[in-house]
Formats: sequence, structure tokens, C-alpha cells
Amino acid sequence: MFGTFMHILKSDGFLGLYSGLSASLLRQLTYSTTRFGVYEELKEVSTTSISAPSFPALIAMASTSGFLGGVAGNPADVLNVRMQHDAALPHADRRNYKNAFNGLVRMTREEGWRALFRGVLPNSMRAVLMTASQLASYDGFKGLLLTRTSLTDNLTTHFTASFLAGFVATTVCSPVDVIKTRVMSAKESESLPALLARIYRHEGVSWMFRGWVPSFIRLGPHTIATFMFLEQHKKLYRHLRGLDE
Repeated sequence: MFGTFMHILKSDGFLGLYSGLSASLLRQLTYSTTRFGVYEELKEVSTTSISAPSFPALIAMASTSGFLGGVAGNPADVLNVRMQHDAALPHADRRNYKNAFNGLVRMTREEGWRALFRGVLPNSMRAVLMTASQLASYDGFKGLLLTRTSLTDNLTTHFTASFLAGFVATTVCSPVDVIKTRVMSAKESESLPALLARIYRHEGVSWMFRGWVPSFIRLGPHTIATFMFLEQHKKLYRHLRGLDE
């Protein structure tokens, strides 16, 4: 990871560390908005004054919302992977998208609209696993902390539950993340079984957790910030709407 960091700094300078920022923002606007919105809506519909959804029900809701989010965010995800992967390629092989909008236009023009949904199956699988292991596990950990410890519904509880959810999500999604990156960054199309066979032949079982540490360094703080902000946002929203419990 440190070697990659230094390579990008030497080749592209400090700004090279933020390659793909516009695509990443577009991905969050499409993928995250869809999965969080659908999950919270399903959870609200399933919650009554006397009962709340069970943990298996939360997993089912999170899986559904994750799949929809994966499809909605796939074009931006392809761009994000390509723009970040450019730094590791020789200058002659780089795509050099200027920004997310330029990338969408060029990808559609040069490769057809189907290129926007390249890797949509592994990406949606990853979105299902991510949302189920992140959102459902957060609610599960939060419930356990509130019922099995002396903690109350405060920032300490939110931080602890989101940290644990980030650890679970990183571990569960690591194999699919590797597959997704290989598929989306490939210049030629390759079937999923053929890709898995080739990776296993060259790298063995260890490919499943390649890049786990940088993934957790990214996903851990992201998960913590997301849920802590979400909890405060919901608290503010309930206060403004006069829904305080």
C-alpha cells in the first residue's frame, strides 16, 4: 500500500491521490442515496408501535436496497475504478477521463451504453453484501449494545456499532471487491468463471483478501462517519418535524 502511495505521488503528484474524485462523488449520489433511502423506507414501513423488524428481516431489506443501489450506481462505479486505476498504468494506456461527465460521454461514445453496466452482476452482488453487512449489522450491533450493556442511544454507541459494522463489511466484501476491480478495469471482456479460474490459478486462495488493510482504512472511517452523521441527521429531522420520542 505504501509503495502504491509513493508511486502515485512520484508519477502524478499530490492531486493524483484524488484521481476519480468526481466519479466517487457521483457514485455516492446514486449508489448510497438509493440504498440508504430504500432501506430506511422499508424499515419504516415494517416498524409498528409494538414491534420492530427482526435481524433476518433487516438483512432481507438491506439486500434488496443494496441490489437496487448497485444497479443505480454502476456507471459511476465503472468510472471510479477506471479513473483511480489510471495512475497505475503507463501513460500510453491511460484513458485520461477529465471528470465523471466526460467519462460517461466518452465511455458511451467509444464503447456503447452497455459499457456503463460492465460488471453490474458482481457489483450488485457486492452492493448486496455491503449493504447487508453494513446497514443490517449496524442496526444489529446497536440493538445489542442498547439491550446488553449500560450504553444509551448516544455518540459512543453509534461510534462502536459503526466501527464493528465497518469491520464486518470489509471482511465480507473483500472477495467481491477484488473481482469487481478486475472486471471493471479490464480492457477486454472475460466471463466471471474464467476470471475466477485465472485468479485462483495465479494467486491461490489469498486473492480473496488482497487489499483488506487499505479497504478497511477506507471503509472503516467511511462507515463511522456515515452512521454518526445519519444518526444526527435523523435526530435533527425528527426534532424539526416534531417527532421527538
